[in-house]
Amino acid sequence: MVGAAALHAGNAFVVSLAFADLVVAIYPYPLVLTAIFHDGWIAGYIHCQISGFLMGLSVIGSIFNITGIAINRYCYICHSLKYDKLFSNSNTMCYVVLVWVLTILAIVPNWFVESLQYDPRVYSCTFAQSVSSLYTITVVVVHFILPIGIVSYCYLRIWILVIQVRRRVKPDTRPKINPHDLRNFLTMFVVFVLFAVCWAPLNLIGLAVALDSRLSWAIPEWLFTASYFMAYFNSCLNAVVYGALNHNFRKEYKRIVLIIFKFHC
Repeated sequence: MVGAAALHAGNAFVVSLAFADLVVAIYPYPLVLTAIFHDGWIAGYIHCQISGFLMGLSVIGSIFNITGIAINRYCYICHSLKYDKLFSNSNTMCYVVLVWVLTILAIVPNWFVESLQYDPRVYSCTFAQSVSSLYTITVVVVHFILPIGIVSYCYLRIWILVIQVRRRVKPDTRPKINPHDLRNFLTMFVVFVLFAVCWAPLNLIGLAVALDSRLSWAIPEWLFTASYFMAYFNSCLNAVVYGALNHNFRKEYKRIVLIIFKFHC
């Protein structure tokens, strides 16, 4: 019963994370490609604001969903006796809805400070770090540092438990972790690490410039551009991680590829 509930809850957050990754591919990325080809933004102000909003929705939605997945895995592995009550079907759906409500609430202030602007360095309408130092610091702390801290705590506790189980610490009382749960945990842990690695440079640059505006002249343009595209490349990596580490995803990938190949042949 716990296994079935855990699977459903885990899948709900993974699907939500996949949706966050797809948001940028549906609308903002085509406009970015158009801007690159024309060497400038030609879509107009409204599309710029919508594109920036959806990019923010994707980024913040991703980190909030990754945080939800980490909390879910932590409760399932470290507090299994309370898991069924905490992550029932209805509760899980409420958590997913809450993630997206918080995501939208986190983006709305951008319109009040007018921070969604076109940046010619990256051909994108995105969050302008130079608009307000205080707001930039708040964004980095709330949208990156705080979630990363929560996820790190959850996965650290899980790793400690996994190591204890592997070393057979307290064999009479140790919880059992089956291989399937361990593989799922490792998959989502890799997703988290890649997100942190890809987004850390851009957030650290923003934080540094917000704390000392003089650094904006010291940071090379190529470094900012590289960190920006590195961050948004993260949306493409999750599907690769799922396919590399999860047997069910690999099987579905092969089935889809075969269907496409047969269709074209």
